[in-house]
Amino acid sequence: MKVAVLGGGVIGVTSAYYLAKAGHEVTVLERQPGPALETSFANAGEISPGYASPWAGPGVPAKAVKWLLMEHAPLILRPKLDAATIGWLLSILRNCTEARYALNKSRMVRLAEYSRDLLIALRADTGIAYDERSRGTLQLFRTQAQMDAIGKDVEVLKSYGVPYEVLDAVGCAVAEPGLANALEPIVGGLRLPNDETGDCFKFTNALAELAKGLGVEFQFDTAITGLRKEGDRIAAVRTSRGEVTADAFLVAMGSYSPALVRPFGMKLPVYPVKGYSITAPILDAERAPVSTLLDESYKVAITRLGDRIRVGGMAEISGFNNDLHPRRRRTLEHSMQSLFPGAGDAGAARFWSGLRPMTPDGTPVVGATPIGNLYLNTGHGTLGWTMACGSGQVIADVISGAASAIDTRDLAISRYSN
Repeated sequence: MKVAVLGGGVIGVTSAYYLAKAGHEVTVLERQPGPALETSFANAGEISPGYASPWAGPGVPAKAVKWLLMEHAPLILRPKLDAATIGWLLSILRNCTEARYALNKSRMVRLAEYSRDLLIALRADTGIAYDERSRGTLQLFRTQAQMDAIGKDVEVLKSYGVPYEVLDAVGCAVAEPGLANALEPIVGGLRLPNDETGDCFKFTNALAELAKGLGVEFQFDTAITGLRKEGDRIAAVRTSRGEVTADAFLVAMGSYSPALVRPFGMKLPVYPVKGYSITAPILDAERAPVSTLLDESYKVAITRLGDRIRVGGMAEISGFNNDLHPRRRRTLEHSMQSLFPGAGDAGAARFWSGLRPMTPDGTPVVGATPIGNLYLNTGHGTLGWTMACGSGQVIADVISGAASAIDTRDLAISRYSN
């Protein structure tokens, strides 16, 4: 089957790879001059299945008010008052119940754990390298209230058999020795020893080369402008270089996916939530993190990527806006320097922002649509890197008509109409 994959970020490229492995003739269309040059370019670098959690949960509305007022705010609200933004925010509120949080987290962990297993297999099969480390992830708590609130997450980890460790301040410093130099108090942490780290940009480019070896064609500098429908099927995708025909079409365009399918009556609740990162060269390796640390107070991840430290996080609701605000950089620098002082050169750090495609229930949209040959793989939010391989294999199974290794019935767009 000839499959056109629309989008060349980590989701589009992993999808193309697994589709090619399944025997399909695959073409990837991407508006940038290469893979992973937008949201996949400088994300936090963490591969943390056990921390796969929806943003919507019990108590989040009250916490959001507090976050908005913080000096180093993890949440920034500058919404456009349009129907899409208002509807998405209301859907977030509807998912802030205990029952929906448990349901949403369980399916996110299911997909993320499967994805991590596939990444391990991919690495073993191909030798792909991307500044990877398998040293676990530490969620760090600066207050006792944060430490006391981990019960529900621990129950989900237990139910899925995910190994974890609850640590005191001393245990945190054993896991991450650089924390011995921290400038602010630490209460404890929740560590997942099986989690990994890696450079998503390096991974996506390396996987694109492997995909080319399987026959995948990449058409870069090709803007996607629309889809042409004939009868009950998509006949072609319209691009800046003309139409491209295929037997099946996969939309993997992140935050830009809803606009592409809206003309066909599909309400895809994916919204661009802006995140920021800095990438700093390491000054003192002994003071630097050995893996990934999640700073719970500021919702920031600090990750070791080879000879660099990547610090990423925050959530800014401001529509399709990629401006770089100096205040956000100061938050990232504060998180790194308060926990790992002297580890990285903040002054030489590269500052970046990207638009994460977020669904109101946290789970990506992976699967078929009401149009027979149109498929979706989008809406991964902050977990595109964590869920990439699993999502790519799942959509390859769906398009191929093959049984998947995990339950995928609640991943498709149809869940929003039930």
